[in-house]
This record gives sequence, structure tokens and C-alpha cells, in this order.
Amino acid sequence: MSQPVLIRAGVAIAAIRVLQTLLPALIVVVALRLVAHLMDVAFGSQLVMVATLAAILVTFAFRPRVDQSPPLDFSAGEAIIVAFNRWIGALAVLALVQVVTGFARGTPRDLLLMWALISGIAIMACHVLLLMAERGTVFTRANERSAVILGVNSVSLLLANRLRTRHEYLTNVVGFFDDRSAERLEPTGNVPLLGGIPDLVSYVKREGIDIIFIALPIRHIRRVMELLDDLRDSTASIYYVPDVLVFDLIQSRASDIGGVPIVAMCETPFSGYRGVIKRITDIAFTLPILIGLLPVMAAIALLVKISSPGPVIFKQRRYGLDGQDILVYKFRSMFVTEDGHRVVQATRGDSRITGIGRFLRKTSLDELPQLINVLQGTMSLVGPRPHAVAHNEQYRRLIKGYMLRHKVLPGITGLAQINGCRGETTELEQMQARVNYDLDYLRQWTPWLDMRILVRTALQVVRGDKRAY
Repeated sequence: MSQPVLIRAGVAIAAIRVLQTLLPALIVVVALRLVAHLMDVAFGSQLVMVATLAAILVTFAFRPRVDQSPPLDFSAGEAIIVAFNRWIGALAVLALVQVVTGFARGTPRDLLLMWALISGIAIMACHVLLLMAERGTVFTRANERSAVILGVNSVSLLLANRLRTRHEYLTNVVGFFDDRSAERLEPTGNVPLLGGIPDLVSYVKREGIDIIFIALPIRHIRRVMELLDDLRDSTASIYYVPDVLVFDLIQSRASDIGGVPIVAMCETPFSGYRGVIKRITDIAFTLPILIGLLPVMAAIALLVKISSPGPVIFKQRRYGLDGQDILVYKFRSMFVTEDGHRVVQATRGDSRITGIGRFLRKTSLDELPQLINVLQGTMSLVGPRPHAVAHNEQYRRLIKGYMLRHKVLPGITGLAQINGCRGETTELEQMQARVNYDLDYLRQWTPWLDMRILVRTALQVVRGDKRAY
């Protein structure tokens, strides 16, 4: 849905956005001059160059997009994180230019560190205050719009509730229209039933309604077309609300192909720029972790080799992205290396597990070679855990939506694992719970969800997990 029409607030918002662009640049210049004065350092050509480049970078980093609607639904914490990330990005580019050109060679490091700290704090405070000012400018009665909903069903009732409880939409739902009597409809709560479908057009024109949501089933498309014709001489914005809640949607969103509108009903969360963010995050975290753990992995490899006959690394075929076969690496923790049409899950006290293998599985250290899978691009740090091919073929016939978990790269850890769904699955309900968490991950993914999962995984590894054996 479009944001409120902000004609009355246009000048004020334009002024705020000019400040959002220019103030960070002013802050970095003034802060550098202030710090140089306090540290009794001359503001010479090197510092002028630092100030100029930093001002250009933050102007670019903090410029608001012209077509971007005001952020009405934000928290101060989120705004601070955004500003912090942009400032760190600007500093990283500035540091890279310095390494390549050496333009600030000889500038005191303490001065630059103090400047970066003061500038960052001031920029974050400024960013939050300007967003609050923009939000305050938008949240006026002049920008509030009235709306009616045609059709009473689960999706229209949910829409009405969201609009009434989420004030950032600035939309007041006046009522419903439906040909059925109130006794035949689901309770509409505090939103009244204003009449039948034939009453809609006259009510909209008489009351000056701003928005009409049409939530009729697709079988009533002819009636919808007639209503559109009747409403052509009104100024109301009209939205069609398909009843997609009858489907189990994964990353649903609207788009178009060459101007032809489409609605994604089942899609990977990592299409477009999200996939780039996911991949960069995986590499950025995996490389230092892998380098730091190389001595530990070397020691584990030696213990596995001398403790029992067999390979150090166990390679097992599993399903990866889009159900393609991949080889997943683990430190061998058993006397056997099963990878056929029948793979028996490990059980408590399993005689196939080696002495060192029991410790590795308990501490999840047997999974460390999968960091190489992450660098290869066949796995991610966070995602649904890959199962043996034999188990996939077993459960895909028993659990509806099982294969949807392969719309993303499998992960070393995942939402299911931090919620206790790991280890042996002796009952179908246990695997069903695991799959439910995996599908929730697909629906809810954000970079911050990945961070929370990684932190909780680290805490579980430190505390130990009784379900791991």
C-alpha cells in the first residue's frame, strides 16, 4: 500500500531530507577541526583532505532516496544501527583510500580515532533526531486517510486489524460492505458493517472516502470490474486484496515481469540483493573463524586418525540448494561411513560412535569442516540442517512441504537447532517440528535473525546440549 499523500507536508519533508544529506558532512568537518584544535594540531592540507573525502563519503552514504517514503515505523535502536553501519562503511572506504594513496600519512592516529568516535556519535544522534522530526511531520490529521473494505473474510478482517493497530499507516478503517447479513459474517469487532455491495459507490462519493480495499474472492471478478467502472468518477484509491491466506506462503511479495504484475507465493528469501548480503556475511564470518580454528581442527584430525581406522573427514551426500546433491564434510565420529540408500541415525549409546567421536558430537566440533562447505558456497552458516539423502527421500513422502526447506542453502546451524530440534528423530512429529522451524526461517529471514541464531548456537555449544550424542 502506498504511503500517505504528503502534499501538505512536502516542503517540511524536503527540508528535513536536505538536512539528512548535508548535516553528516558538516558534522565530520566541524568535528575534525574541533579535535585538531583540542589536540593542538594544525589543520593543514592533510586534515583538509581527510575532511573533504569524509564529507563526500557521508553525503553519499546518508543521502535519502528521492522516491523513498518517510520511515514511519522505526525504532531508535534500528536507526542507530543503520547510522552506525553507514558511518563504518564510510570510514572503511576512507581507510582504503589512505592505504592506496597515503594522503593522510603522518596524521596522528589518536586524533583520527577521537574524530571517528565523536563524529560517529554525533551522526547517529543527528540521524535519529531527523527521523523523529520527519515522523512528527507526517503524523498529522491532515495526512490521515479514510478507508472502507468490500468483503468480510479472514484476510479483510486481518487487514482491518492491522490498519487500526499500526498507526504508521495513517489509515482509518470506517467500515465493511458485504451483501451478507451480519449474522452470516464473522464478527467484525469495532468496525461496523455499513451496507451491501450496491451501497458502496454512493457511500464513497458522499463521504469522500480516500481508499477502497476490495477483498472479494476471485470468482466475483466481474462484479469487481463493474465496481471499478462505477468508481471512475471518484478520487478514491482502490486496492484489490487477494485472499492468499488460504495458501502456505513462503516469502510472498508482489512484482512484475515486463510490466505484467505477478505475486510470488513461494520464493527463496535470498533473491536479488538479499542473496548478496547473505553470501558476503557468510564469507566475512567464516574466514576469520576458520583461520582461528585451524590449530584446533589440526589437533582433532590427529586424534581422529590415531583413535580408529578410517578417513579423518567423513563425506556424505546430502541435498543442497534446490535439492541438488552436495558433499557435506564432517570429522568422522563413527567406525562406519554410511552413505547409501539406508542411513541409520545415531542413537544414545550407539556402539558405532568412537571414543573421540562421542566428544566431538557432544560439543558439535565434528561439524567444523563444514566451514569449508560455507566457503565453497554449498552451505551457509545459518539455514536448515541438511539431512542424509536417504532421510530426505523418506520424509519428503511423509511431511507436507518438506522439500521447501531446500529453497535456501543448508546451514551449519539453524532455527530448529536453537529451539531444541536436533539429534535423533524417533517419531514423525519430531521431524515435523524441525521442518516447521525451517519453514519459519524461510518466512522470517533477516540478517538479524541469522545473528541471533549464531549467538544462541555459540551459547548452546558452551553450555553443552544433552540432545547431542
